[in-house]
Amino acid sequence: MTRVRESFSSLAEWVGVFLIAFAVFALVRVFIVAPFTVPTGSMEPTIQVGDNVLAQKVSVRMGSDVSTGDIVVFDNPVADTEHDILVKRVIAQGGQTVDMVDGVVYVDGVALDETYVQGSSYPLSMQAPGVEVSFPYTVPEGCIWVMGDNRENSADSRYFGAVPQENLIGVAFLRYWPLDRIGLL
Repeated sequence: MTRVRESFSSLAEWVGVFLIAFAVFALVRVFIVAPFTVPTGSMEPTIQVGDNVLAQKVSVRMGSDVSTGDIVVFDNPVADTEHDILVKRVIAQGGQTVDMVDGVVYVDGVALDETYVQGSSYPLSMQAPGVEVSFPYTVPEGCIWVMGDNRENSADSRYFGAVPQENLIGVAFLRYWPLDRIGLL
């Protein structure tokens, strides 16, 4: 009987350890850091289709503003598309004016030095239903302007307009898969 009691006690300890570990993991994932798979080629060459990235959620949850140049993960503002979550780069914030001239992005009249960009930056010929974006465009307060690094293959703010900050999930900071491209973003 003592041996059965010891076995049951040992099993209960392991179950308890497992439950605590699972609870810690769940809390970390919900409030601190979460993994995401990049669904499209819009961030190439910086991030490839299918790359897995980690995004920290702390700053977004605490109401901190994201910075220009940050790569953010957010809920897609266009509900009828195949991707619920998108990954793009922050180009401008509320109150700033975005313009595109001869394939170059300007924010508040200053040309951006975008060494990470593939292709040229032009307004898109098509926009999401109910969205009207014309340039120069002043980003509304409480919103951000995002664009993919692969400018000629990215449905971004040129397509769906400015993204409300409440759509933000986190700031991507690390690519962890595939292993040959692991590193900070």
